[in-house]
Amino acid sequence: MSAAPSTVPAASFPRVSARIAAIAESATLAVDAKAKALKAAGRPVIGFGAGEPDFATPAYIVEAAIDAARQPKNHRYSPAAGLPELKSAIAAKTLRDSGYAVDPSQVVVTNGGKQAVYESFATLLDPGDEVLLPAPFWTTYPEAIRLAGGVPVEVFAGPEQGYLVTVDQLEAALTPRTKILLFVSPSNPTGAVYSPEQTREIGQWAAAKGLWVVTDEIYEHLTYDDVPFTSIATAAPELGDRVVIVNGVAKTYAMTGWRVGWLIGPKDVVQGATNLQSHATSNVANITQLAALAAVSGPLTAVEEMKVAFDRRRKAIVAGLNAIDGVVCPTPHGAFYVYADVRGLLGRNLGGVRCATSAELAALILDKVEVAVVPGEAFGPSGFLRFSYALGDDDLAEGVRRLQDFLGAAS
Repeated sequence: MSAAPSTVPAASFPRVSARIAAIAESATLAVDAKAKALKAAGRPVIGFGAGEPDFATPAYIVEAAIDAARQPKNHRYSPAAGLPELKSAIAAKTLRDSGYAVDPSQVVVTNGGKQAVYESFATLLDPGDEVLLPAPFWTTYPEAIRLAGGVPVEVFAGPEQGYLVTVDQLEAALTPRTKILLFVSPSNPTGAVYSPEQTREIGQWAAAKGLWVVTDEIYEHLTYDDVPFTSIATAAPELGDRVVIVNGVAKTYAMTGWRVGWLIGPKDVVQGATNLQSHATSNVANITQLAALAAVSGPLTAVEEMKVAFDRRRKAIVAGLNAIDGVVCPTPHGAFYVYADVRGLLGRNLGGVRCATSAELAALILDKVEVAVVPGEAFGPSGFLRFSYALGDDDLAEGVRRLQDFLGAAS
């Protein structure tokens, strides 16, 4: 008589899979959540953490959503890759803004830009494939790469080179396992913008190496000082069909909560991403898709008005932070962030405390003066703090004043 097969008690398995347990919490959302919780408890916290415009979504977009909600046809499922009319509008908008011609069939509408980022990597990467990841980087990029089975390879560019990586740095990081270059301009978290010449050089290098390029263009309309936005897809036509563009309405139209993004790529990649999305989430809510249709099809007037305010705040926060001894804050030319070098503050006596890392410094600032910032560890090496200036002018001025009062007393 054969012995009964041995079994492993279910209780002996980890409760959470190793794959998911390895994901780091979004540092920017964590800082924002903590700031909001402290505010709800009555503390006068000023949050520089979340990259979220303080403006209301333009009224014509809201009205489009209200009209859509009244139509029963929008209460039903729709194609997983997006409403045909929105995909056509995104293709037209991409040609208008980037000079890059795509067919609507090359578009997948996603639940925000984050889903577009993840689906890009999930569709392109096999286990062990490497992605060149210029740093400082947005917190979601390395986690999305790892979730897709890839390996992020950080390539750090500091303030002395304007937070812009060079072809030489990318070449030094290249290995036989490298499949993708992630290219982001304007950048979150630094606000750095690559020139047309730099963009072309990097794109041509990637093409010569046979790499894919995934490019995040969500801040395309937010550049300052007459610095142009340049899409790597048009700057380096040598890349051919080895480019995937991710974008969305969140930042340009103050629609962070509406959750509409998109992925543009060659048809085989788009089909793969569509298949993935059909099982993960199916279609984006029809009401928000039609709001996005109004946004991308409409004028850029509201965007230009927001840009005026962002530009004013950009200049104010750079001047205010650079007035603090030990802080070096380069002037960004895009997005709505500054990335301050605070290595000169580490090890100093700040209210009786000496911080060894920017994470410790961020925690001290929140505790002592109730200002929420995101430490550099969330985006790459320690020694930096990211500030979003997408908040009101009064809050920005008060937050900088508190920092000056506290950090200016360093000894």
